[in-house]
Amino acid sequence: MRGRFYILHYRPNELDTARLGVVAAKKLAKRANVRNLVKRIAREVFRRQREAVPCMDLVVRLHAPVAKATRAELNLDLHALLQRLPRS
Repeated sequence: MRGRFYILHYRPNELDTARLGVVAAKKLAKRANVRNLVKRIAREVFRRQREAVPCMDLVVRLHAPVAKATRAELNLDLHALLQRLPRS
């Protein structure tokens, strides 16, 4: 599923908890510190919502340039994507 800045790929797993992978391409975030910030924000949002996320393997991928994005916008985008995950 797609948000404003992130794409979230998901697949159910057989574990007791959800797992997360994060990808931030150089094409969309030129500087290493920006890529690291994007990944750090994604991991923190996931950490805070981990109990509410169904048992799935998640891959969060950047799909829009984040040069003008604020941290709050990145947080809200990923938070909204995690809320849209199918619950089963």
